[in-house]
Amino acid sequence: MKISVITAVYNRADTIGEAMRSVQAQSYRPVEHVVVDGASRDATLAVVEQLRDANTRVLSEADEGIYDAINKGLRIASGDVLGLMHSDDVFAHDHVLSRVADAFADPGIDMVFLVE
Repeated sequence: MKISVITAVYNRADTIGEAMRSVQAQSYRPVEHVVVDGASRDATLAVVEQLRDANTRVLSEADEGIYDAINKGLRIASGDVLGLMHSDDVFAHDHVLSRVADAFADPGIDMVFLVE
């Protein structure tokens, strides 16, 4: 089961790197990180480009706000499970997505919300 994490970002050069490293540090694979940048005017896109890896998809273009950006991310994500991470957030630990995948192994589960 592939998990896609979608991050909408605008002018967050100071925090996007930590968010990206948090996704990349997850023990679960496969994970796709979809970063949707709203044509940031600061160094956000440079940080994203520096940290992107083979599992990172990047879209940078003007949008109509965070929900438009999230919807763009949802449209291009290729995962079986979709999650959101804001550009100033990090996962509580490196096994969060493993716990999500374990929960979705039960076919009766449609949504997971973890409190760590």
